[in-house]
Amino acid sequence: MEEKNPPSWIYPTESPDWRQSIEKEFNIHPVTAQVLVSRGFTSFEEIDHYLYAKLPDLIDPNQLLDMDQAVERVIQAIEREETIVVYGDNDVDGITGTTLLIEFLRMVGAHALYYVPCRAGSSSTIMTDALDFALENRCKLFITVDCGITAADEIAEYFRKEIEVIVSDHHEPTAKIPHCVATLNPKLINSTYPNRDLTGVGVAFKLAHALTNYLVSRGKQQKDLIDLKQFLDLVALGTVADMGTLIGENRILVKYGLRQLKQTKRPGLLKLMEVCKININTVTITDIASKMAPRLNSLGRIDDSQKGVELLLIQDLRAARILAKELDENNTKRQKIERQDLSHLESFLETHPQIFENRALVLHSNKWHPGIIPITAARLCKQYSRPALVIAIDQGVGKGSIRTIPEFPLLSILRKHRELLISFGGHDYAAGFLIKEENIPYFREVFIETANKILKKEDICPKLRLDAKVKFSDLTFDLLDSLELLKPHGTGNSPPLLYSDVKQIRPPKVVGSTHLKLFLQQEERVLEGIGFGLGKERARLCKRNLPLQVAFTPQVNVFLRKSSIQLLIKDFKTKA
Repeated sequence: MEEKNPPSWIYPTESPDWRQSIEKEFNIHPVTAQVLVSRGFTSFEEIDHYLYAKLPDLIDPNQLLDMDQAVERVIQAIEREETIVVYGDNDVDGITGTTLLIEFLRMVGAHALYYVPCRAGSSSTIMTDALDFALENRCKLFITVDCGITAADEIAEYFRKEIEVIVSDHHEPTAKIPHCVATLNPKLINSTYPNRDLTGVGVAFKLAHALTNYLVSRGKQQKDLIDLKQFLDLVALGTVADMGTLIGENRILVKYGLRQLKQTKRPGLLKLMEVCKININTVTITDIASKMAPRLNSLGRIDDSQKGVELLLIQDLRAARILAKELDENNTKRQKIERQDLSHLESFLETHPQIFENRALVLHSNKWHPGIIPITAARLCKQYSRPALVIAIDQGVGKGSIRTIPEFPLLSILRKHRELLISFGGHDYAAGFLIKEENIPYFREVFIETANKILKKEDICPKLRLDAKVKFSDLTFDLLDSLELLKPHGTGNSPPLLYSDVKQIRPPKVVGSTHLKLFLQQEERVLEGIGFGLGKERARLCKRNLPLQVAFTPQVNVFLRKSSIQLLIKDFKTKA
């Protein structure tokens, strides 16, 4: 298999006058000010909002197109005692958004039911699987969550059955949606909503917010009886799981959502954190992304996603414990399937090295589980820094998942070749599609041809964007306190990446079989560094007093109740 390319270091932008102005205006550490310079902030107002925005700074939900019509129709359904069905996508974003809307609607007196599909296979249906359910329950209003923006034909069928539809989604539209009461989506072509990066659960929260404003302003609900903060744990969970960009409004929602998660009363979340071995008092975004989200996502990949909503709605602790344990077992099964599929894929890559001559990876097989391919595509894209398209074939239909790099957005390519696809949808950087098996070779050819034409060699090298050069004398607990202002970290708001010129005072150790422990000195100060997954690099470093340039994130390490500063090493360069 091709060796992973070493990352290209992108050194920070320097602007001493602007850095000093930020430092003085906000009374923050010079290194923190430099991080803000490197991240492209150009005004005090922008920085103030980034550092200190609060819940009242959230955007008015009525700025979303069609929100007035959506609110009016939901209120009408409540007053007429009509059945509302909430239909959510089967990932964490859809599950949390569905839970939020169901809980809210029932709280304000609606008769609301939910339906989440199991689409692990290569079925081309969306929404049609719930039509019988809606008709059986005499549904008059159908609300989608995190899906529906590409389902014009399916919505037309609901219209013919006299069921009205509100679409709430955040994926890129591929065509106009007729027959809808309202289409809530910040990515609509004529939308002026300031936050295009809302996730599905974020849009659901906006609908709940707008309904609250309406009910309170009309005197139909007392203001203190609806506390929207109680839903922010769900918003944080869905936004982080869907890799929502943590800037602007999303950052506020996740920041306060983490606080809500630490005091959540939801039995399902409490038991989920228990099986994940997460301390509720210190739960982090990493805990959500690496522990909670995979367990909830495992349902949509290999089991029944409805159980995810059931877990989040459940009020009985004993039942929640049983269901959370089932999720944990599902995740173990999912990991086993994933390992099998990755092993098969890696064997293929090792025997076909010529595949890396192209600037995109396109792989297909009838041996892969269709629920696992999004994970596989994401892993390949990250490992080889190029677009990765993985297709699982079942009964003549391929289910494809694509992950890509910033230099190669997807949707324009999918639109251009839509005649080859049964259906498609998603974002510019993560998309999915269905395709007839006979169309796969030609689609593979045009996808790779487009990537080879658009992407330069440097585009497919991993990049390490550095925020500030520091001295070891800068690395104090005061600095780490100041850097806390930049949290929460996640997509679009990564932890600060610093770099420094140092000397290695003795050869590093390999710990935990794959990690590298370094002993670094600058002037009189010695600090330890840990490089996760860098153990194989030890041979390059077996020399005393070796000059290095290291890229790292500083962190507090607590050992035997004593705190020290440790460097989380991301990469290093040997210096002549």
